[in-house]
Amino acid sequence: MNIFVIIPAYNESKRIGQVLESLSSLPYKVVVIDDASTDNTVEVVQRYSVKLLEHRVNRDQGAALETGNQYALKHNADIVVHFDADGQFLVSEIKDLIEPIINDNYEVVLGSRFLNKKSKIPWFKKYIIFPLARLVNRLLLGIKFTDPQNGFRALTRRAAEQITIEQDGKAHCSEISAKVINAKFKVKEVPTTVIYHEFGQGLGGGLKIVKDLLVSKFIK
Repeated sequence: MNIFVIIPAYNESKRIGQVLESLSSLPYKVVVIDDASTDNTVEVVQRYSVKLLEHRVNRDQGAALETGNQYALKHNADIVVHFDADGQFLVSEIKDLIEPIINDNYEVVLGSRFLNKKSKIPWFKKYIIFPLARLVNRLLLGIKFTDPQNGFRALTRRAAEQITIEQDGKAHCSEISAKVINAKFKVKEVPTTVIYHEFGQGLGGGLKIVKDLLVSKFIK
């Protein structure tokens, strides 16, 4: 099977090399989308035998993932995996996401840091931001998945063809989940580990996601 690992990257020169090194011995086709980085992310990526796509202007993570999806589909992908460039996810857990697709005919598999495995989630995120995010997802979009903003996921070719990512920013996680539900894909959550090198999005980032979702909902 053609399994493509799509990695959006913006100013990730410090950690993306370790991620690509971990992937180098595995039978995946790796595609990095550099989202107009201002550091030497491109130079680091070019040291590895991966496909590098470059945005001329910074469009944010959702747009980078859509660029990667379209490239993978054009090159006969059977499964598309979304993976972060900052080392938050474990390469060894990619197999946990693709196995339900290969063995049990799931069409979408979503990673969750709240199922079994022990991710050391910052207190404010775990008890304030994520509960609020789950509530917003449920009220606005009818989403009941356990992890509202996990970017680690796997999709079959059919699912990737039907899910066009329209949210350029971080709201793409909620958008993808909503489209998975609306399309009635066979979907499963699996436990994944998230390693926090830094706090990441705070309350301000969460509010921007809500704003983007509301704007999108009203426009439609």
